[in-house]
Formats: sequence, structure tokens, C-alpha cells
Amino acid sequence: MIKNENLEKSDSDKEAKVLAQHIRISVFKARRIIDQIRGRSYEETLMILELMPYRASYPILKLVYSAAANASNNMGFNEANLFISKAEVNEGAIMKKLRPRARGRSYMIKKTTCHIKIVLKEKSKI
Repeated sequence: MIKNENLEKSDSDKEAKVLAQHIRISVFKARRIIDQIRGRSYEETLMILELMPYRASYPILKLVYSAAANASNNMGFNEANLFISKAEVNEGAIMKKLRPRARGRSYMIKKTTCHIKIVLKEKSKI
């Protein structure tokens, strides 16, 4: 589930936000990728995510694309001037299943999810 949040502020404080909830990735695996792209420019982030060998980089790449589309279509930002100002990964709900084992016992299988939030801002024209 992806939520797009755009805040109407002054021109210097405008930002495009994207929040993806219940992504079926471990929090630790997603943070390993988010730490690499935090603070980088939009174009550099796309290159990094496309070349990373991790499975978790694909949903994050889709989020960055979505945030950039929001920034360009809804706010009129230029994609060449965007950078990732904030990127965070939080724990989501844990899906639990019981797996049958020997002698009538069961074993708990925990499938973790995470919430990923990415905020894009435009570089200042100083």
C-alpha cells in the first residue's frame, strides 16, 4: 500500500513524500539499502538502486520513482534538482503462521513487514 503525501508549504520548504506500508521485506535488509541512498541526488540514487544486487532494492526503486513523479507532476519540481532529504524504515506488522511438526507439535513462522518513507526536496538555488 503506497500513500502519497504532499505538503503545501512555502516554496523553500516544499517536499514530496511517499509512504509504503506492509512491504514484505525484513527491516534490516531494507535499512541496508536506505542507508546507501540517504542524502544523495535523485539521479545518483537511481543508478545505485538499479545496480544493487539485493532483492529489496526493487520496491525502494519503485518508491523513489513514485516520489519523483509526485514532485514533478503535483509540485512542478525539476527531477534533476531533487535529492533524498529523508529516508526511513520502520517495523510493520508480523504475519504469523503455524507449521506442523512431529508428534503433534507446531512451529511458529514469522514473516516480517516494514514501512518505508521517502522524502524528496529540491536543491536550493544559491
